[in-house]
Amino acid sequence: RQDIRPGLPMLRQIREARRKEEKQQEANLKNRQKSLKEEERERRDIGLKNALGHENKGFALLQKMGYKSGQALGKSGDGIVEPIPLNIKTGKSGLGHEALLKRKAEEKLESYRRKIHMKNQAEETAAEEFRLRFKHKQDEVKLEGDLRRSQRACRQLDTQKASLPPVEAWYWLGLEEETEEEEEEEKEPDEDEYKSEDLSVLEKLQILTGYLREEHLYCIWCGTAYEGK
Repeated sequence: RQDIRPGLPMLRQIREARRKEEKQQEANLKNRQKSLKEEERERRDIGLKNALGHENKGFALLQKMGYKSGQALGKSGDGIVEPIPLNIKTGKSGLGHEALLKRKAEEKLESYRRKIHMKNQAEETAAEEFRLRFKHKQDEVKLEGDLRRSQRACRQLDTQKASLPPVEAWYWLGLEEETEEEEEEEKEPDEDEYKSEDLSVLEKLQILTGYLREEHLYCIWCGTAYEGK
């Protein structure tokens, strides 16, 4: 016959169940127990919240010197009443390390703010320079238009009056280039003689409008030739 012992598997199951129960109890016990650091912190907080008793030697010495419980420090009595709170260092870094990190972070933030400020100033300056250049370009275009109108008017009025060549080649629109080519073939260059390129558009406009007023009593902006000065 085969030897069958039904009690052995049952015993193994019972022992396994007991081991699991013991492990669970140990885990629950560890969860209930507070760590050493937590206990130290709690005891320290409780001690700091409680005022020194008369049995404390340091407090007894202060009483002999005239100090009373709850009295502010200082001769005038306007000092602090509560003690300065303790800042317990829990990290492993050296003393002053956190202050150094804080200072570096503040310096980095200040440097970033300065860069942003300088960037904004540079953008504002660039925008202002662009506006000025654009306005200057618009002014130049307007001056060039007024000069061309003056040159056309001068050529027409000079031709009507005497049919003579202009006082200066650039007084007439389109005549300056032709005259310069002829003068280069006939004349030797004179260092003291100015050229029209030496004058700005504004200077040419001022000279030509003055000539039109004096010689022909004409104003290009009014578009009228007057009978007398």
